[in-house]
Amino acid sequence: MSHHLDSPAARADARLNISDTYVFRGDRGTVLVMNVCSDSAGPDAPKGFHPEARYEFKIDSTGDAVEDLVFRFTFGEADANGSQPLELSRLTGAEAADDSARGTVLIAGSSDRELTTEAGLRVWTGRASDPFWMNPAVVEAVGQAFQHGTDVDIPQPASPGITSLFAGMKVRSIVLEVPDSELLAFSSGRDIGVWGVTALATDAGGWHRINRCGLPMVSPIFAQFDDALAELLNQTRPSDDVHVLSPEIIGRVAAVVGARGTTSDPQAYGREVAERILPDVLPYEVGTPAVFGFAQFNGRALTDNAGEVMFSLVTDSALSVGLGKEAVDAPTTSSFPYLAPAG
Repeated sequence: MSHHLDSPAARADARLNISDTYVFRGDRGTVLVMNVCSDSAGPDAPKGFHPEARYEFKIDSTGDAVEDLVFRFTFGEADANGSQPLELSRLTGAEAADDSARGTVLIAGSSDRELTTEAGLRVWTGRASDPFWMNPAVVEAVGQAFQHGTDVDIPQPASPGITSLFAGMKVRSIVLEVPDSELLAFSSGRDIGVWGVTALATDAGGWHRINRCGLPMVSPIFAQFDDALAELLNQTRPSDDVHVLSPEIIGRVAAVVGARGTTSDPQAYGREVAERILPDVLPYEVGTPAVFGFAQFNGRALTDNAGEVMFSLVTDSALSVGLGKEAVDAPTTSSFPYLAPAG
């Protein structure tokens, strides 16, 4: 899993669970992808986009982990064919961090079709093949190690017939492509930090944050078996990550690499990892090829082996998941909407 069903709130309604966030160079501009509502929630779970929720791409352009620009999607009730009306708004400056702000409407339309603006912004939302892959035995072994502070009990080498944990499963995807000129008009430079947020309307008229996703695999590594920590990861704002989450990340990494014997100073390595992954936002230089790799986090392409990268980083060792991009049901493409739409 990346962040599939990563907390009690996400498991209660998978429509609000962000399984993955991606940022990469498209054929016209910068592409932001948020996947929600994984089939891994089961056949009886609610489907589609929640009509009382917000789905937001939050963007920091100043390096302080506070949003300066937000693209907000809202959806209506599904029709007989499953399509849902949608609205995309943009919030900038002080409004970006204000839940009560309405912003500027950029697009109104419906899901399951491509929508565009005169400025070149493109949107597609709908059911798609999940582009993420994961070896179930490896992700559980890593989660157990970071829960108990032990070495990773790596399973025996996988047989050629191993399949991804998400084989055959679909997601609901939000794909937004923004021309670089439009994006940079609201940024102070080309370096940005991106994270996704879902929030649900409350009876009191406010908004309750349900899920947050920046870097991949953070919750499955550190909180796969710890619901309290999973909720903390989702509810903490990026600007508070270092203060709130560093001690937990440092301690868990130090325990595992100490048990694994991969470094002479586990605490120092724990601090290095915490500094690398906190605040938990996905960094990207606008206009460049995305690469989520061992040496650099610069966005995340749909075919990056994020699980392997993160497992190796936090264990200070080469830890393979035994699967690659060929494990997904349908390959991604180089043209919009980049994912493979599913009927």
